[in-house]
Amino acid sequence: MELVIRGARVVDGTGGPSYRADVGVSGGRVAGVRREGGGGGRGGGGRAGGGRPLSGKGARTLDAAGLVLAPGFVDMHAHSDLALLRDPAHEAKVAQGVTLEVLGQDGLSYAPVDDRTLDEVRAAIAGWNGDPADTGPDWRTVGDYLDRLDRGFGGEGIAVNAAYLVPHGTVRAYAMGWADRPPTGAELDRMRRLVAQGLREGAVGMSSGLTYPPGMYADRGELAALCRVVAGYGGYHCPHHRSYGAGALGAYAEMLDLARETGCALHLAHATLNFGVNEGRAPELLALLEGALADGVDVTLDSYPYTPGCTTLAALLPGWAHEGGPEALLARLRDDEVAGRIGHALEVTGSDGCHGVPVDWGTVEVSGVSDPALGRYVGSRPAGWEEARRLLLADRLGTAVLQHVGHEGNVRAIMRHRVHTGGSDGILHGAKPHPRAYGTFPHYLGRYVRELGVLSLEEAVAHLTSRPAARLRLADRGLVREGYRADLVLFDPETVAAGATFAAPRTLPVGIPHVLVNGRFAVRDGRRTDVLAGRSVRRTT
Repeated sequence: MELVIRGARVVDGTGGPSYRADVGVSGGRVAGVRREGGGGGRGGGGRAGGGRPLSGKGARTLDAAGLVLAPGFVDMHAHSDLALLRDPAHEAKVAQGVTLEVLGQDGLSYAPVDDRTLDEVRAAIAGWNGDPADTGPDWRTVGDYLDRLDRGFGGEGIAVNAAYLVPHGTVRAYAMGWADRPPTGAELDRMRRLVAQGLREGAVGMSSGLTYPPGMYADRGELAALCRVVAGYGGYHCPHHRSYGAGALGAYAEMLDLARETGCALHLAHATLNFGVNEGRAPELLALLEGALADGVDVTLDSYPYTPGCTTLAALLPGWAHEGGPEALLARLRDDEVAGRIGHALEVTGSDGCHGVPVDWGTVEVSGVSDPALGRYVGSRPAGWEEARRLLLADRLGTAVLQHVGHEGNVRAIMRHRVHTGGSDGILHGAKPHPRAYGTFPHYLGRYVRELGVLSLEEAVAHLTSRPAARLRLADRGLVREGYRADLVLFDPETVAAGATFAAPRTLPVGIPHVLVNGRFAVRDGRRTDVLAGRSVRRTT
């Protein structure tokens, strides 16, 4: 053994009862699990090595008395696509005990691209990630991007492991631009080839952003054609579906029916029901989910344990305003007549970008700007469309916002479901980001386990570890079990809590003293080490 963790309360990710054990680590993997009293364990069963204590010549030991040892947490919905390449410490996630993130979300990311598409995507999601100029980017394909993650900083790697979804919106822009129309046969074939290539190069599935342009222009037939490609490679479809507001239940039903039709596994992104029209309606969503499961649909979902959402200010605008790409949108915003039509859609009829609900500017809070000269707007709420329009023009669409439109009852009901997993949807860019970026996983453990009892500790850990690992088809992650990767987190169940708040969103959590990524300490005694043990995690089946 290189390391022996002694006397931990092991919550192994299976959802079964915890137990006291010593856990050995060697070669980046769990090398032994010795239960208190001499029984060995492989994830809660079997015997390994009789009653001998775990040891090894020169092995380091860690006294874990009073601490829970669990598999590292899997963030099923992350926006760290550039953050992992510009911030070696990446404390926002490492300090939470996250050891694996799933990138390429909401149908928009930086591979596969050509030069034109890259410039368009850079502008479209600057509010999520800032400008990628400081990372190169020196890649164009999914494989190139994953290779870049593996090289990380000076060839050493990145802070945590990362998987990637082929982003449908980026693929669509690459194949046919930002046109609001169905693809031609040749364009659809090109999209199929791009998705297939990304999956062959290691992507775990495909994401789609169906309230974000250009993905929102896709019809059911286009999505079905691409989902069949994904299914053929054993991946999954992860949609940000067409509405979380007025049409939310119909949008969920559309995605479930798409999975039935194509046989493609489905993972519902940041699954929630928002705005006043959906208060108390989580049971209706869960009934749809149960019906699909009974029909044999392979479906999971993720959520974050907060009520506000977070997106870009430009995303609230109607889809027609985005046609042609970011520069075309800016031109429309400069045109008073067209801008008036946009404002009417936002404030009167209900924009598809705002989920079919007329925007209540009192719920919209600026969380970040791309132009530092506009920093005075951070924390403010636009007084109306004209102020929002001026900000969009001045910041060249790079403004991020919080939307305070969620419901606590819906959040709690959804997180209890047996196919639920955890995802932060954490946008790290901006002066005042959503606290979910720094707090999601300890908030589950502190608020919803210890304080409210919505989930037991064993249930919550399974939701955050083995269940997402199963969705990703990772045969050696997500459990504390001999032979599994030593992605591990040790936390104090009595004190673990999110430090991040809406007032101080970049505050690190408490009660998580140790985090190991691939068997190496990324956090030791509550402090970030200089270890960069993370690598890309690629689809292999």
